[in-house]
Amino acid sequence: MFKKFEHAVRVGIVNTKTRWLILAFTLIAFIVSVAMIPTGLVRVKMLPEKDSNTFNIYIKLPAGSSIYQTKKVSTCVYNSVKQNKYVQNIELYSGMGSPLDFAGLIKGSQFQNSENYAQLVINLTNKHKRDIPSFTIVHNMRPLVHNRCDNIIKGTNIAFVQPPSGPPVLDSIVAEIYGNNAQGIRHLASSVENIFKHTKGLVDISTMEQKIYKQYGIKINTDKAQLSGISVKQINNILYLAFKGKVVAVKNSNKYNYQIPLFVELSNQTRPFNDQSLQAVTSKLSSLSLMNSKGMMVPLISLITIKPVDSDPMILSKNLRQMTNVMASTDMVSQIYPLMKARDKILKQLSDQYNITKTGLFNLRLVSKQTGKIYNLKWGGEMKVTLQTFEQLGAAFIAALILIFLLMVVYYKSYKLSSIVLLGSFLSFPGVVFGHFIMNLFTTDTFFLTATSLIGFIALIGISSRNSLLLIDFTRSLMKEKAMKKADAIAFATVTRAKPIFLTAVAIILASTLLASDPVFGGLGVALIFGTIAAVIASLMVVPVLLYMIDLKTLFNCYVKKVVSIEDPDFD
Repeated sequence: MFKKFEHAVRVGIVNTKTRWLILAFTLIAFIVSVAMIPTGLVRVKMLPEKDSNTFNIYIKLPAGSSIYQTKKVSTCVYNSVKQNKYVQNIELYSGMGSPLDFAGLIKGSQFQNSENYAQLVINLTNKHKRDIPSFTIVHNMRPLVHNRCDNIIKGTNIAFVQPPSGPPVLDSIVAEIYGNNAQGIRHLASSVENIFKHTKGLVDISTMEQKIYKQYGIKINTDKAQLSGISVKQINNILYLAFKGKVVAVKNSNKYNYQIPLFVELSNQTRPFNDQSLQAVTSKLSSLSLMNSKGMMVPLISLITIKPVDSDPMILSKNLRQMTNVMASTDMVSQIYPLMKARDKILKQLSDQYNITKTGLFNLRLVSKQTGKIYNLKWGGEMKVTLQTFEQLGAAFIAALILIFLLMVVYYKSYKLSSIVLLGSFLSFPGVVFGHFIMNLFTTDTFFLTATSLIGFIALIGISSRNSLLLIDFTRSLMKEKAMKKADAIAFATVTRAKPIFLTAVAIILASTLLASDPVFGGLGVALIFGTIAAVIASLMVVPVLLYMIDLKTLFNCYVKKVVSIEDPDFD
């Protein structure tokens, strides 16, 4: 078998047509593998979704909503979620954030303590006992919950929050909008949010700002209160007692070492307003009366003035610059593709209101045509981390190639041989890309080319370089010490070193199969498996052809005095 393999290698490198056919096939494979990424045949994502045993649902009603409206929506979500067979138990926190976890720490759930907030913590059965991962459960559950519960209170935002599989980020896609005009920032954020809502692949869209809503301010007429024998403190107390509840007395007990406070509040049936109109507020306050110092009951409404006013929203800033965030999650797709679509829509749809210029790779600068105010849109979230990660891994890859090249130049004192080693290291890339394409055909979910895949590709550089070095060094030894012809030396070196190259490849492939099924590190395993296969093919086919095409006799400083065949009995 080895004799036949040796003969095939010798014929392949000597025959001009075969040489160029191998090089052409290699070039085509490399071009096709690179083209698979922008065409979407192989999709890119920093990290795939994480399969965990828990996830959260954040419910945010419009600012000013009551706790009863929040309970109504959260109950709907609770009843919809509990029907799933994989849900083990649910914890509902109404009017407050859930206990901090990793995702909550990033999202700031500890600050969501208001009547219009609610959070659910859903615990699933153990992932080893489930047929599908948690992110698929969320994917199937999301439309059901939105269809049933979104329209109960207009403007409700229901977001599914899963534990991040990588670095802490606010969301998959975050549009950071900076400017010096609060109203302008709010208007631009609303336009971007609307574009996100009409971009396929984006879900759970929200803006990190408080909506301006109508509220009612109460002004006490102190003159009337004094004439009526009512103090301002009495008015404050009855308002608190009616709508918040208040401690009015204490009770002593032999069982406890402290006094027991007696808390009084209106019942759940009489406390809520009928609606949010001025008439409903006036009607509710008209039912309250106070007793003055003479024992007479004075209507509360006669001592106060009710005036509708706009709410005062919080001002969000970052690095001392006023801004707001428009956030969106991706539903089992890479964030880069919907981001590009959303960015194109921003450039097209907002061009009638703003003069838009591109800054950096994806960021935008918008100048209002009406006011001349300047706004900057910068992309953050997982998208920003993805760009930074791929930039850093790309820089590490280039640095590795440069170092390998320089080391080879020092070792061989030849740019040609060093280039062959470098090229052989790079030819594992088609195997990595084609491997992800093949895996995507046999998996129900999209198999992404991830950051872990690139880590595997960088790790393959050393393996590929080692294979090339084995062939070059053994070829040099045969030509210098055994005075073999170039074609014979390359063919014999390829056959001899094929066995250790194959054994190394088999060891890597078998070890990497343990990673291939992991949701997060599957890309690393696939990259090592298929990249190793490509590296072996490149080492045994492409590298011998490249070696034959250069003047090895001069490079190896061979002065042939006697030509010895490997079949000669005196060869050893």
